[in-house]
Amino acid sequence: TLVEPRLVNSAVLVVVTGVIGSLLGMALGVLAAVRKDGWFDHVTSVALLAATSLPEFVVAIGLIILFATVVWHLLPGVSLLAPGTYAWSQPELLVLPVVTLVIVIVPYTMRMMRAAMVEALESDYVEMAQLKGVPRWRIVLVHALPNAIAPTIQVIGLGFLYLAGGIVIVENVFNFPGIGEGLVEAVNGRDVPVIQFTVVILAAFYVVMNILTDVIALLATPRRRIAR
Repeated sequence: TLVEPRLVNSAVLVVVTGVIGSLLGMALGVLAAVRKDGWFDHVTSVALLAATSLPEFVVAIGLIILFATVVWHLLPGVSLLAPGTYAWSQPELLVLPVVTLVIVIVPYTMRMMRAAMVEALESDYVEMAQLKGVPRWRIVLVHALPNAIAPTIQVIGLGFLYLAGGIVIVENVFNFPGIGEGLVEAVNGRDVPVIQFTVVILAAFYVVMNILTDVIALLATPRRRIAR
């Protein structure tokens, strides 16, 4: 009864962040690979490399200063939910925590997607498709992308695992009533049963996510589905 509402709120935060961050990172990686060594490639690489060097709490505080307190007052600076309510009932409270975590995980997905796409676009089968006059969009989406997804899925899985730990800091900064903030309160209050239960839930998530990532990566690799 103590952990269940927090667990649901954290699950919403992790799923929303993971989906948005994965899709955005993959899209940026594909665009950067298609425009390799162009201005878009260089700008995104430098910007995202700078983002990876920032801890979550620095990004969170920067967004609070920019969008909630000093510069603009567009979004709430804290994400306090009324008792008995869940995160989806007030979507505006999710914006800053989600943006914070997206900024943290997108660079890894983008860089892996770019590297895998560059390798795929330089392969022999893509060259053959170009010689046959296949349209550029079809080469990217049909020939190169399916072969670049598998290694990217591994990074996406690691991103979800990273979120399981990153929410502890982000939820504490935004006072978001999730499992991360609950863990901090339990540690401060020496509430051992809650600490044990929370840690077991996080460990189970790590195990399940690792297995799921390996299975999806296997299914996403065409040559591994062929019986040998």
